[in-house]
Amino acid sequence: MWRTFNWVRTLVVRRFMFEKICSKVVWCPRKILDATIELAVEIAREGREGRRIGTLFTLGAADAVLDQSRALILDPIALHPRSARQISDPNLRGTLKELAQLDGAFVLDNEGFVVAACRYLDATAKDIEIAFGLGSRHLAGASVSKLTGAIAIVVSESAVVRVFHNGCLEAEILPELWLISRHSLHLRHPVHQDNIQDLAVFTSEGQPVPSEAAP
Repeated sequence: MWRTFNWVRTLVVRRFMFEKICSKVVWCPRKILDATIELAVEIAREGREGRRIGTLFTLGAADAVLDQSRALILDPIALHPRSARQISDPNLRGTLKELAQLDGAFVLDNEGFVVAACRYLDATAKDIEIAFGLGSRHLAGASVSKLTGAIAIVVSESAVVRVFHNGCLEAEILPELWLISRHSLHLRHPVHQDNIQDLAVFTSEGQPVPSEAAP
């Protein structure tokens, strides 16, 4: 009974923390962002086959993201029923964890359905500045978020999850608190920190950014 209560409390508090991220984008589908970030945190924490892996999710403006990307391999998500491609479906989440070992991004529409996987993001927006130490996956996420208005959620191989919108880094999530001692934040604005058990969420204190991302 106590473990169940504690798990529910943890989930509620985590979602309250993620709300700070969602408030940055006025069109943000709150429940879908929650589910996507939670999956990203699980991938960052668990890795696969005993190793850390990196991946990228885009949320919203799916058609625009597809226009700014191309397939790296035959899409393993294509032609599956739409009902089987909802990010909150436990069966799909297990599949996405496996597919995260492949190169490329997952593209989600703003209702949380995965429309494509293993996409190479061609977007190269101008005036994108990311901190030293962040690689091509972060640059691609920042760039596509600038060009399309989508939210980009990047899982790094260093087990940190970063959220970009409008070309800016809005949040950094550390799935293990011990990482704080060896992690330098890349957020440039005044930062707010929330902790719950072993999870730390750092969000920019900048003003919310209006956007009209397409479904």
